[in-house]
Amino acid sequence: MSHRFLYLARHGEAESEEAGLTDRGRRQAELLGARLAGVPFASVTHSPLPRAVETAAAWPRGQPSEVVGDYPPWVPADVPAPYAMLTEGWSAAELRDGPKLAEQALARFAVPAEQETYELVITHSFLIAWFVRDALGAPPERWMGLNTANAALTVIRYSDDRPPALMLHNDMAHLPPELRWTGFPPHLRVR
Repeated sequence: MSHRFLYLARHGEAESEEAGLTDRGRRQAELLGARLAGVPFASVTHSPLPRAVETAAAWPRGQPSEVVGDYPPWVPADVPAPYAMLTEGWSAAELRDGPKLAEQALARFAVPAEQETYELVITHSFLIAWFVRDALGAPPERWMGLNTANAALTVIRYSDDRPPALMLHNDMAHLPPELRWTGFPPHLRVR
């Protein structure tokens, strides 16, 4: 029996979508790195966007990949009104190409390994939601409404003899209270 333990982390807090990390985001990234320091990662892959690159600085051998970039993984033809904001700002090409990239990400990471393997992907909230939805066998639209805080950790185990297991989701135990829940609108934060 072999397992792939896929660690998914959202980048630290950033000023904007194209900017690097804020001071709080840099501290979140440091704490994430400290928490994961003892995990023997076979690979570290990160989004090529500055906020993910900076978050991945604790792993100098990390490799950027568009497959784990920031994009909508799937959008229904008729977006439910509460989720319409998820499609705002995306170009027609991004909406078209997102599902292809999402499938490539699943094909690369959401499968068992030949031997016990630990891999880290530093990415964005949408893709983490897509992986969680897939691991749970939920329909494609269910990724919408799954949120991940900045520098939060999600772990999924992929085995060759059983369905994927969601081990952790949106875990912020490594962050002090003042650094938790960033990246969430205030009305979705849990106290």
